[in-house]
Amino acid sequence: MSRGAYIELRDLIRLRYQARGFSYLPHQPVHSALSGRKRSRLRGRGLDFDELRHYRPGDDIRNMDWRVTQRTGSPFVRIYTEERDRPVWLVIDQRLSMFFGSQYQMKSVAAAQLAALTAWRVIGVGDRIGAVLFNDHRQQFFKPARSSPSVMAWLEALVDMNNELAADAKWQPKQTALGEALKALAPRLGHDGLVIIVSDFEGWDQQCLQRIKDIRRSNDVIAALVSDPLEQAIDPAHKLVVSDGTFQLEVNSEDDTAITRYRNQFTQRLTDLTDTLKRHDIPLLTISTASEVAAQVQRKLGGAARVRGT
Repeated sequence: MSRGAYIELRDLIRLRYQARGFSYLPHQPVHSALSGRKRSRLRGRGLDFDELRHYRPGDDIRNMDWRVTQRTGSPFVRIYTEERDRPVWLVIDQRLSMFFGSQYQMKSVAAAQLAALTAWRVIGVGDRIGAVLFNDHRQQFFKPARSSPSVMAWLEALVDMNNELAADAKWQPKQTALGEALKALAPRLGHDGLVIIVSDFEGWDQQCLQRIKDIRRSNDVIAALVSDPLEQAIDPAHKLVVSDGTFQLEVNSEDDTAITRYRNQFTQRLTDLTDTLKRHDIPLLTISTASEVAAQVQRKLGGAARVRGT
């Protein structure tokens, strides 16, 4: 499995066998990170239970509810309605701000793994999935499809974009890249879909929020925040050397004032993002670089393997 600075295509393919035991549907187990959100008006493909009623001539005997029939003494059947197709779009951040990790792997690697897990899960239940890959200087779009070759096409592009990242990259970090990617995606969207944004949300501002609000008029949105433990607290780092590829800075984490200021800045940024998303009913899934992404997803969205659909 990919660990460290870069991802490999073979590792993203292997994640297909771990893409189970979780769901992005609105009806979640009580312990899921997505539980408690409002029932979405949008649904995935499959069969959704509609009602229980008396048996009528011509009803499919396979839909008989034998427990209710036995208890009441009258034949009852369970009626299902077919759910609509729900295309899924992944917005995957591979900017220089994602090229950071202090323990297990980089944020950019964790984001790619989450994207691959989601893709294999989505096509596994028969829905379509597409992707928007972006970094500080370009974007790539792949239309939603429900086939392995289509997923492989953008996973290969994702690996290429990931492997372009370097501390001495020839381009400069772009704070507005997330908002620009969301703006470019909006005209390509239909309706009744799901957009999952996988990012560290660096550069989050009112423009990004407005883009998401525009998307939510006809689609569901889930935010997946990728972070590293060292972003939350630099206490364990002692003397930390930070470089942007050109300049180098030494940070003394034994300085209590610096530690407090750093921690407060990150906490405030996270609080602002969380509160804003919550106020607009946008679920937030948090992913850490400190451990395997598949295990985190199954734990946070676990118990949903019994649920049909994405």
